Amino acid sequence: MSQTIFSGIQPSGTLTIGNYLGAMKQFPELQDEYNSYFCIVDYHAITVPQDRLKLRNQIRSLAAMYLACGIDPKKSTLFIQSEVTAHAELAWMLQCVATVGELERMTQYKDKSEGKESVTAGLLTYPPLMSADILLYGTDIVPVGDDQKQHIELTRNLAERFNKRYNDIFNIPDIKVQKVGARIMSLQNPTKKMSKSDDNHKATIFLLDEPKQIEKKIKSAVTDSEGIIEYDKENKPGITNLLNIYAGFTEQTVEEIVSQYEGKGYGDFKTDLAQIVSERIASIQKRYYELYESDELDEILDHGREKANFVASKMLNKAKKAMGIGRVHLKR
Repeated sequence: MSQTIFSGIQPSGTLTIGNYLGAMKQFPELQDEYNSYFCIVDYHAITVPQDRLKLRNQIRSLAAMYLACGIDPKKSTLFIQSEVTAHAELAWMLQCVATVGELERMTQYKDKSEGKESVTAGLLTYPPLMSADILLYGTDIVPVGDDQKQHIELTRNLAERFNKRYNDIFNIPDIKVQKVGARIMSLQNPTKKMSKSDDNHKATIFLLDEPKQIEKKIKSAVTDSEGIIEYDKENKPGITNLLNIYAGFTEQTVEEIVSQYEGKGYGDFKTDLAQIVSERIASIQKRYYELYESDELDEILDHGREKANFVASKMLNKAKKAMGIGRVHLKR
């Protein structure tokens, strides 16, 4: 029997090439190997205030983008988190297993709450919801970006704690991090991660950007004054980031790319990279726009909801029984 993978992405804005190279690019290959669940995690998006109409459009947009990037509904289950109520129920149960201390130690919580007068309780309890997402499907492997590793470690800890305290029902998932492209950095500040919420629009390439926008952003990407194309995270983070992007979109190794551009300057390299990124994104965009307003998209999501509900409700009932939740039926 094949192993199960689960991956979720928030519908909180247009996806970036960082999302694509760090996660979505590997999904088509993974679905050929594994029993695959891909989830639009809309509950996670509301840990911060959202415009309701915009959020609904982004949920649909993300579903279309998953499919445009190669998810095959015949091989994978694609669904929306809020349409499967077991996620919220198990999240509460896992909050009762987690401690406040370990949730406060999560790096993302510390980063997002730093300097703010108040944050939502949802921001603190985000990790148990993420754990519920994963554990409901008997997940063996979680393909994540480098920044999510800590949350998966917590998921493993919560699953082990639950199994020990109540009953051995949860699978302990392993982490799968993509080596190249797992952490694509900002084009304007290559020491921080590329983000769809960056105020500097030149810092981020979105999957729905037009070729001219992509070219402009790559040509204005921060590098250094040396002009030598080589991989050096510490001293040359800008060109190193661009090399990672190039490698992610071409399947070439960084060493091969460096050798290919020996004696050439940043100008030639950036021109070629812009063309490579634009061509790959164009094929994704074509399929995305076909799907966005189609009935086909709704049919795929309806089917995904039914399948996910069937599997998740079974695991939820096991967890409830293990914790002693619900009515006891007396034998008569």
